[in-house]
Formats: sequence, C-alpha cells, structure tokens
Amino acid sequence: MPMISYPKEICVILTYRCNAKCNMCDVWHYPTKAADEITIKDIEKIPSGLRFINITGGEPFIRQDIEEIIEAVRPKTDRIVISTNGFFTERIIKLCEKYPDLGIRISTEGLQESNDTIRKIPRGFDRTLRTLLSLRKMGMKDIGFGMTVQDMNCKDLLPLYELSDALGYEFATATLHNSHYFHKLDNRIENKDAVCNEFAKLIAELLKSRSVKKWFRAYFNYGLMNYIYGGKRFLKCEMGEESCFLDPSGDILACNGMNIKVPMGNLKDESFDEIWNSGQAQRVRDIVKTCDKQCWMVGSAAPVMKKHKGIPVKWIMKNKIRVLLNMEPNLCFPDVKSEKISDIS
Repeated sequence: MPMISYPKEICVILTYRCNAKCNMCDVWHYPTKAADEITIKDIEKIPSGLRFINITGGEPFIRQDIEEIIEAVRPKTDRIVISTNGFFTERIIKLCEKYPDLGIRISTEGLQESNDTIRKIPRGFDRTLRTLLSLRKMGMKDIGFGMTVQDMNCKDLLPLYELSDALGYEFATATLHNSHYFHKLDNRIENKDAVCNEFAKLIAELLKSRSVKKWFRAYFNYGLMNYIYGGKRFLKCEMGEESCFLDPSGDILACNGMNIKVPMGNLKDESFDEIWNSGQAQRVRDIVKTCDKQCWMVGSAAPVMKKHKGIPVKWIMKNKIRVLLNMEPNLCFPDVKSEKISDIS
C-alpha cells in the first residue's frame, strides 16, 4: 500500500465535558471522564508540519492542563485556533497572555436573548463580550464569534456580523448538523427560506467588503445555504486525507459528521503513522467517499476550498462583479429543484 501524505489540518477534541446545554448539541449529556481523556503524551504523537490545528470540545477550557496542551502542539503547526464558549474568562486571558498569537473563537448564537436561550449559560452573551474585549485590550488580533444558525436565531445573523465587523472581530458561521459527535440525529431547519434569506443578506455584505478572506467566507456561506436546501456539496469531501480529528478517547477519525463513529485507529495504542497508513484507515476513507450526508462544516469545507481554490475563486469573481454593479449575488443551487434566492429583502 502506498504511503498516504499526512493531513494538513487536525482538529483536537480535548473533552466532551461541557458547561453549556445547547439545544443543537447533546454532548453535555454524555461527558467524558477526565481520567479517560487523551494526555499530553498522546497529543505529542500528532505529526509536525501542519497548516492548522483547531482545539475544541466539549468545552476545551474545562481541561486543567490546556496550557501544557498548547505548549505541546505549538511546534507542530503554523496556526492554532481554540473554539470555546467563552465562559472561563480568566483561564482564557491567562493562556492568551502566554501565547498571544493564538486564535480564539467564542461560540455565540446571536445577540443576548437568542444566545442565552440556545446555550443556557447564565449571562453568556455578556461573558462573551467581556472576554473578547479583554483579549482585544491585550492586543490579541485573531479573535471573534462563531455562530451556528438555526430558525430561532437567524434574524440575529446579520446584526451579529455587523457587531463583529464594527469591533474588528472575525466571524465564523455554521448551521445545524446531525452526527455522533453532537449526539443528535433530529436537528433540522424548519423554515429553510427564512434562514437562507438571512444567509443571502450576509453573503451580499461579505462580498461588498475589501477583504479577500470575507469573499471566501461568502462562498462558504453559499455552501451552507446549499446544504440547508439539501443540495450536493459544491466540493467533494476529502476528510481522512486533507484533515482529520483526534477525539478525547484517542481515536483518530476521518470526520465528526458521521452518524456512527468509525475510528481509523487509536493514538494511545499506535503511532500516528501506523494509523494513517493502516488498512482500517483506508477502509474509513472508502466510507467517506461513499458518504451521502453532504455535510458542509468548516472542518470539511475549508481544506478543500484551499486545495481547489479555482472553484470558489470563479464564483467569487462573478458575484463580486455583480455586487460592484449594484446587483445581488447570483445564489442558485444546481442540485436542488426550484431553489433560488433572487430577492434579498
């Protein structure tokens, strides 16, 4: 069997313990035990030369050894972003004082009422803003919101983006997905047109920007609309090749989007190389190639957008011109019958 190139990006799920009780994720019902979670020794087995590492959970700042974890992964990658609910402000600030080049994305489900209703963290929105403002005062640059858009918060999508833009923060988006990772198989968008209309407004604003990064985010959000409407992915999934996940048990996963967990191998028992080039890993890649879920999450979409830049660039150029001519972006979905957003109200 020929050797498979190492992934360019890895998402490390440190724990399934979480202090939030989000309506779209039931992981808090199934917390891992601290004694069973991956150790620094396990994490050190991750290969070097990575483009990007995302640290997530559960809530990663529940881990008392997160400072040592960051120290272990820093030599392995050009960029680290931690996804957090922002509750543990003091821990976040302490870590960022030591490592000011970290990225921090605080999961924020809209403005105060929507966020606190969905996440069920008392004064959660207030904590989010206080944490981000403290980090900005420290000089942190790679900070921002991460929003999972659904029926009950879609009207907050554009206002939260406008707030992030005014404050100079990054703004990442997602929508409802179902998988073993979330312990959910019943998430659904009820009013697809209403939710996608808000995405269409956001896309128009992103394309008006002078930021190239925001233009690519416009394409990503276009992909989210396509996913909500049930279309085929714009770019094929290459999870298990371009990127992968390490979960709290030590399992290496091609992705976190499958309904059933299918590990490539366990990092506690083998080296990364042994797992990555194993017959089991190839069987998992074959499963990915035949998967029909059409997920469009940043972990699976961003790597192939970077690999196949020509496709999003072509779409960006066409729609950037339309915006410059005071026309709306052309948002149509070739694999979805009769779905086209032509009127952004």
